[in-house]
Amino acid sequence: MAKVTLLFAALLILLGLVGFFGTGSEHPTALIPVGFGLVLGICGLLAMDRRERQRKLFMHINVTIGLLGFLGAIVEILRSMATSKDLDTTALIAKTMMAWLLFIYVILCVRSFLLARRSGKV
Repeated sequence: MAKVTLLFAALLILLGLVGFFGTGSEHPTALIPVGFGLVLGICGLLAMDRRERQRKLFMHINVTIGLLGFLGAIVEILRSMATSKDLDTTALIAKTMMAWLLFIYVILCVRSFLLARRSGKV
């Protein structure tokens, strides 16, 4: 699951960089996915440790970060849709993509945790 974490970290970093530089954005908030991607990537690397206890710890940290990022993106999507008369579609698309990426990541993590528990590896 640590390798999957690194993949999602790279996708989030790419999303943030494309959203910021690709659109000529002047707002540093467009780089929020980069921050989440960097944190997931660092913890994903730390989860590649052979020690089971450390691997579990960092994967649980990662799924928590993923869940918080997903919830934050959903709140921002709803907030921007409710308060903006002139909706920035590029920002909305980026927020939606971040939410989907993190939603899929959290689902994959939970599935992996359940499979590990059922197989007796926990």
